[in-house]
Amino acid sequence: MSGRDLDLFVIGGGSGGVRAARMAAECGARVALAEESRMGGTCVISGCVPKKLMVFAAGVPDALEEARGYGWDIGAARFDWQRFRGQLAAELDRLEGVYRGILARAGVEVFDQRATLAGPGRVRLADGQEIGAARVLLATGGRPLRPEVPGAELAMVSDDIFTMDRLPDSLLVVGGGYIACEMASIMAGLGVRVTLMHRAPQILRGFDDEARALVAEGLRARGIALVAGAQVTGIARAGAGLRVADSRGGSVDYGAVLMATGRQANTAGLGLWAAGARLDEWGAVEVDDFSRTSLPGVWAVGDITDRMNLTPVAIREAMAFVETEFRGNPVPVDHDLIPSAVFTEPEFGTVGLSEEDARAREKVEIYATAFRPMRTAFAGGQARVLMKLVVSQATRRVLGCHIVAPGAGEMIQLAGIAVKMGATKEDFDRVCAVHPTMAEELVTMRAPVRRD
Repeated sequence: MSGRDLDLFVIGGGSGGVRAARMAAECGARVALAEESRMGGTCVISGCVPKKLMVFAAGVPDALEEARGYGWDIGAARFDWQRFRGQLAAELDRLEGVYRGILARAGVEVFDQRATLAGPGRVRLADGQEIGAARVLLATGGRPLRPEVPGAELAMVSDDIFTMDRLPDSLLVVGGGYIACEMASIMAGLGVRVTLMHRAPQILRGFDDEARALVAEGLRARGIALVAGAQVTGIARAGAGLRVADSRGGSVDYGAVLMATGRQANTAGLGLWAAGARLDEWGAVEVDDFSRTSLPGVWAVGDITDRMNLTPVAIREAMAFVETEFRGNPVPVDHDLIPSAVFTEPEFGTVGLSEEDARAREKVEIYATAFRPMRTAFAGGQARVLMKLVVSQATRRVLGCHIVAPGAGEMIQLAGIAVKMGATKEDFDRVCAVHPTMAEELVTMRAPVRRD
């Protein structure tokens, strides 16, 4: 190939890159895609999908215990990590095949190797081949960030969890974000003794305070030791495990350590610095509302831009790019009011503003209720759920909805539609409750529990 042979070259075969390549090809564009690792990216191979399957596995002990509360005679159960890991690997292979099939059917040419920018409108492959393209889309995602402490290389990062040879008897999870909390919850559910160490006073910084406090309460009830206000200062081998020193001045031995202290945009070695692309202080690519970089003919979507690092967001950014560039319909990316979920036990779903952020902007009313749900309470469970609405006093719009409960991710997807449409508290009130459900509380709370 020479000159501008292609209409689009996509670097990165994750959710955003594959969606952009397929949709552009379906518009009649000549498209190629390069991926140096496995097709499907973080979400399919080392993120959302394997994590959620582990969430399902980790929930089985609770389900068995609940079954006993409902009169079922359930014997002792044992989790076989090797068996699960084999089934997980087979499923990820299947999904990777699905992604490859999608690209093949769309007519996208695939290069299973690394690609970098070689200059304006040019891409260089690892085998030395150079290809021209009218548009280059960067969709290389992100990678786990390993903190710079002595011995950090001895610890795992989130990618490693899914390929462990065996489950450790004890695990230190370092970090307080959603990945750290999810992994701590999962491993505890699989029978591992888990300690969660985070430097902030509370987990899930940036989320609604009331909701994250209830999640923390649930993690403790799951047997997880939460250590706040501490940081790891060093890691060393200790027999078959690891000895971890922390900022409190002591040290503790663990079977394994997981560093879940953040992620970084995958921009290293792509040729962006040489090309003069603008990157932020963390190395992410700076883009405008249409995902255009500072380089002519180069766009970027997904985690490489560090706008909102969620798989569905990367997909929507890719769709907006194709709509703008190949269908002649300029569509800016919309990052407002995006629902999300934290798959801990209990699950946490959220959309819109937290109570704290909303109060900083305007006068609000807070409608909230926490209670023991009927299903688990009957079986003797003590877990509480939270249903919460943050409402503007001036416009009556629901500015935020926060749910901590089993199935919160499913519920927040539907609540997110109403919040995105600009529903008011009175719109919620006009909806008849579905009884008996947990979610009926979202439409039956009449009096605010707090107001400015």
